[in-house]
Amino acid sequence: MMTARTPFAHTHPDHPESFEQWERLLGEGGHLEAVAQRAEAFAAQAFSEGAAFWPVLAALMGRWHDLGKFSDDFQGYLRASATSGGDSHTGEVRGKVDHTSAGAQHAMTVLPPPLSALLAYPIAGHHAGLLDGLATGACLKARLTKSVPDWRHSAPDELLEAPAIGLPKILGTTREELAFNLAFATRMLFSCLVDADFLATEAFMNPQQAAQRPSGQMDFTALDRHLADHMRQRFGDASGMVAEARAEVLAACIKAAEGQPGLYSLTVPTGGGKTLASLAFALRHAACNGLGRVIYAIPFTSIIEQNAETFREVFEAFDADLDELILEHHSNFDPDRETVRSRLASENWDAPLVVTTNVQLFESLFANRTSRCRKLHRIAGSVIILDEVQTLPVTLLEPCLKALRLLVEQYGCTVVLCTATQPAIEYRDEFKIGLPKATPIIADAPALYRRLKRVEVRDAGTLDCAQLAERMMKSEQALAIVSTRKHAADLYSALKGMADTEGCFHLSAAMTPNHRSARLDTIRQCLKEGRPCRVVATQLIEAGVDVDFPVVWRSLAGLDSIAQAAGRCNREGKREGAITWVFRPDESEPRFCGR
Repeated sequence: MMTARTPFAHTHPDHPESFEQWERLLGEGGHLEAVAQRAEAFAAQAFSEGAAFWPVLAALMGRWHDLGKFSDDFQGYLRASATSGGDSHTGEVRGKVDHTSAGAQHAMTVLPPPLSALLAYPIAGHHAGLLDGLATGACLKARLTKSVPDWRHSAPDELLEAPAIGLPKILGTTREELAFNLAFATRMLFSCLVDADFLATEAFMNPQQAAQRPSGQMDFTALDRHLADHMRQRFGDASGMVAEARAEVLAACIKAAEGQPGLYSLTVPTGGGKTLASLAFALRHAACNGLGRVIYAIPFTSIIEQNAETFREVFEAFDADLDELILEHHSNFDPDRETVRSRLASENWDAPLVVTTNVQLFESLFANRTSRCRKLHRIAGSVIILDEVQTLPVTLLEPCLKALRLLVEQYGCTVVLCTATQPAIEYRDEFKIGLPKATPIIADAPALYRRLKRVEVRDAGTLDCAQLAERMMKSEQALAIVSTRKHAADLYSALKGMADTEGCFHLSAAMTPNHRSARLDTIRQCLKEGRPCRVVATQLIEAGVDVDFPVVWRSLAGLDSIAQAAGRCNREGKREGAITWVFRPDESEPRFCGR
């Protein structure tokens, strides 16, 4: 029986003045146990090394995360907030109440290092975010030395007891590496706690919304089987050089998928069918190894929209709602397509197939805010397809590669480095931050490139905008890719002066996502119908955008950019004599972007 002296976690939103309806802190079904059970389950899935240790630590973290709520001050605040319409769960963020420092202080008192810090950081930050250890402002040290209201008199002794826990070996050959690995483990525990706390609170405060979340594990064997049927129906009768090469790529992916989790590379020329082949690998690999989800990380939103639409077409007839199966998570996602399920899934990536940006993925790996870190524990135990991996930012390469290596070695992930132009990021004496050698999915990539050679790359010399526009006019369909928006705008202006504007198109990253997607759809339709189609674009069209021109012009750039541009030329291999011209912009031209 509950009384006014029963310690509570939350008031009831529909019965704020009836404490009989409030959520208890203790007991079966109480908030602390609900969070502990969820956090324990999340940690069991997230940590592959020291498997027995981490769930025990996570459960302890869940039981101690709200110790400050046992204080008379907090319980009084809770009763006051019930009549004033306050929200106790977010009160600390607004500075009204501190119920998290107590648990962090208790962990530091009763646990040995580094276990004490492993719990103190997540507990202290489970509302406001992970804190720095020492800083001039808010930091963990300040929280640990802070005077908090007395809470111990109301907390049962058995709740506060610390079980004997032996710390598993934390991998790391240097002090720096050990520190990085410990910090990553702390952030993973933080993710387990904040997601468990959000979900447990939601289940009490908003059970209708909680019921909209997915329940149970998706059957990846069924998804794999559905994709295989789709590929047979759509491409089974295809013939020709390109179709045969794509079939071989698909077969290689399916064969490699039966291997153990680890680091793989998929090196396929543009137009080689790597999008669906890599998906086939991921689904089969997840089914064979019991992995939890597939994360498709892509550098450009233009490719995300394209790939997500491809995946929806594949699974349109699958026996599950698309918003339950596929989560498209990026800043440019069309709000008109958002559903309750997709919005909830975007909070913590609780979906079988996540299509997202590199920014979303890597920010989640290094974030400190609760909203970004909730999804981290669900990245563990996943198949991560890094599409167009050559676009990883050089200035952030070291932390990105460290995190990828750690996900593979300690968190049960498989990472696939997927591109037509593999970057040199493998470990070597002069590149000590590199990744271990990846298992190649394509055994003889050079032979595949020779078979899929569909275009000649030639030097066009130096061309100004007028000269290039004149040459583009000689082809009914042509694509010019330049390196800056200014150059693209100048070239497009010159082209419009010579051609019917109805058949001329301009693409750049300055366009809104909806405008850019609509423009690409129009371009593809023109190409399909054989109508005049002359396009001027920045390099956003190079990586992964599915268009096929008989001739392509590319301003001088790195070999990887030229190779990607050539992939937009004769993509289907149905033309003879297709050429990608490389030209040097005329630097003396007044409109040249460098002036």
